Amino acid sequence: MTRLIVAAGGGGDAVAAAMLDAALYGDDGRAVIFTYAWDRLLVDPLPGPRGAADFTGLAPLTPAVWSVPATARPLAPAASTLPRLAAELLHTFALIDPYHGAEGITRQLEELIRHLEPESIDLLDVGGDILARGDEPTLKSPLADALTLAACCQVNAPVRLLVAGPGLDGELPAADLHDLLGPLVHTFTPGDVETISSVLEWHPSEATGMLAATARGIRGTCEVRDAGLPVPLTDEGPTVHEADLDEALARNALARSILTTATLDEAEACSRAVTGFSEIDYERTKSARLEDQSLVPLDSKTILTQLTRFEAEAWGRGVTHTTFRRITETVGLGGDQRHDLRELLVNSRFEQYDAPLWRIGAKSG
Repeated sequence: MTRLIVAAGGGGDAVAAAMLDAALYGDDGRAVIFTYAWDRLLVDPLPGPRGAADFTGLAPLTPAVWSVPATARPLAPAASTLPRLAAELLHTFALIDPYHGAEGITRQLEELIRHLEPESIDLLDVGGDILARGDEPTLKSPLADALTLAACCQVNAPVRLLVAGPGLDGELPAADLHDLLGPLVHTFTPGDVETISSVLEWHPSEATGMLAATARGIRGTCEVRDAGLPVPLTDEGPTVHEADLDEALARNALARSILTTATLDEAEACSRAVTGFSEIDYERTKSARLEDQSLVPLDSKTILTQLTRFEAEAWGRGVTHTTFRRITETVGLGGDQRHDLRELLVNSRFEQYDAPLWRIGAKSG
């Protein structure tokens, strides 16, 4: 018995998919999680997603689909969280390769469905930006979701669209999603989070981190990303709702525009035309800027002083929690220093560690 879960945006959606599968089915078979290798410069210094040609050690599933085992390695200087996920979780991670556009992903998905004959197919998005129109001013990363939505709407098989943690990606407010969400499928509990607790110690996803935090009962306002977006942590945070797949496509102008794209470049061009930007362009610009910055040494006294100042300012903005990604960027460290920073903070101020978030205010007055 096999279940297929498409992680709409890759990254943390794949981790959430593993948690959801364990919550709904326990040890009843295993899911194949179809996901991007797209870590948004949090791990990978290169902009955009990685395709099959960017790895060694992949295992063939179908002519167009490869799985990422624990022994796979991205070709330097690329990096990916997928091999480590495969090492720590029992699921099979199949690679979405978007370089042949929505048509290519549709072809991969059709092959997977024929090969696996899954008992169910779910398209899972954490946050809900897959339900965006495309003109929302808060939208930051719609392309990955639009590609998977376009593909799932073209396969000859029933696909259930699921939204976990409405609003937790910081792109669409939860209030804007209320009328678009259907039946409640599940509400995550602290016990559900335990199935991925080891992953949360190192995985950089902010949205899935907040999903886990709300499941553990954490409430307040979490400041995320380099822009410092405030995300409410509410009782809606740990919920998973079904949404109508066809209505999502009818609403999502970007997904409709890329239905017949045959390359990632074509899909990017559609994103620029529909939304006014390409998230990969943003990553290209940020990547070039990071290359020009020398890494700041991890001096504990300086870091803790900067943290105290940041906490005082954040507390004044009504912020109760933040992410280690946000702190890393605030104190001017590189993404590859995030783990060392986390170890420093947890070891020195453990009382503020609301795993996997950082609680503001305990030391800042």
